[in-house]
This record gives sequence, C-alpha cells and structure tokens, in this order.
Amino acid sequence: MDKLYPNANAALEGLLFDGMMICAGGFGLCGIPERLIDAIQAAGVKDLTIASNNAGIDNEGLGKLLRSRQVKKMISSYVGENKEFERQYLSGELEVEFCPQGTLAERCRAGGAGIPGFYTKTGVGTKVAEGKEVKVFDGEEYILERGIRADLSIIKGWKADEAGNLIFRKTARNFNQPMATASHMCVAEVEEVVPVGSLDPDQIHLPGIYVKRLVVGAPYDKKIEFRTVRPREAA
Repeated sequence: MDKLYPNANAALEGLLFDGMMICAGGFGLCGIPERLIDAIQAAGVKDLTIASNNAGIDNEGLGKLLRSRQVKKMISSYVGENKEFERQYLSGELEVEFCPQGTLAERCRAGGAGIPGFYTKTGVGTKVAEGKEVKVFDGEEYILERGIRADLSIIKGWKADEAGNLIFRKTARNFNQPMATASHMCVAEVEEVVPVGSLDPDQIHLPGIYVKRLVVGAPYDKKIEFRTVRPREAA
C-alpha cells in the first residue's frame, strides 16, 4: 500500500466533509501540521469540531481556520494566545469545551485504545465537572470523561519510513502521538520520508499501522510564538 502522497491537498482528498470532527496534533506552534491545516482551509469545509490543545495563534496554525469561520466547536485546554479564539468564544460565535490538558490527552489515547470513558479526579468541584457523572472510589469523588474518537487525525512528525512508521522530534511530539490514534484515518505530515528499514525499530514512536497517508511538508519557516529581545549592550 502506497501511503505517500504528493501534497497535502492530495493526502486529504475524499476525507473532508462539513460537520466532521478532527483531532489535530501540536502545542501552540510546535509540532503543528501546517500544510494539512492550509489544505483544510483551502477546501472550505465548515462547521468543524476540532480537538486540539489550543488553536495556534492569530492567523497561524488552527488560527487560520478560526479566522475563516470554518470551526464550529473547539475541544481545547488553552485559548490565551489567540485573540480571535477569545473573541469568538466571548461573543457566542464559537462553542468551546474546555478540557484539562492531561484529561484531553487521555481522552484521545482512550479513544484510540477502544476505551469509551474513564474516571478522573481532575476537575472535580469545578465547571469542568458540570453535567458529568460523578462516582465515589475509596471515599473520593471522580468524574466520568468520555474517550474521543474523530473522523480524521492530522499530525506532524519529523521522520517516517514509507510504511508510515514515524519518529517525532523532541517536544514536537506533544499531542501528536495520542491524536494520531484517536480516529480511523490518520494523515501525517513529516519533514522527511526514508526507505523501509532505515529507522531503528526501538526509536519509532508511532507504528505505521496507525498512519494511513503521508505527505512531506518541508521546507518550513520556523515561526516564533513569543519573540523576546533585550537592548543591545553598549560597546
């Protein structure tokens, strides 16, 4: 099975539809599938539900899909660096399901493992717990969180072989690994594809059985979320 596609548009062909749910890897601008996000924007699909730690920043990453009004609902942990995200949420234009970071990662991991739900103490007694089933274990309260299973996963990797076995690079692994397993269709954008057998099996982070389609997105321009500078010292 040939998993490698010539570009992001081709890799997503036949997979996108209005109202779908997408799991997207990345954390801020680190490890985000830039080319696949651009292809989704170009496709014009709308009313999307996206599970992602956040939505990038204004006009970068998933922020592009917010700006183009293609997103109906975000399942996220953090919105603080995206003013458009904040504006749409406060004005009622965007539905937001806030989810603690660890819980979000576990919901996606659980969905990928065929686990429909699990109990956690995180969020007990807060707004996160509203409307959720509560159970007592050993005298303490836990809330039920549902596993996430999406129509499509889009992730960013560092290096893959032609069979889809994939390695992430350092912190760019972040949410990409659990998001990859949380749907029946994972499309991976990577920086390099090498022949089968080139990767040390002990170094593979995501087995190729999870990756259905591959696209090379390189080269990339490294974008900086927070640019911090100091005055040049006097000579």
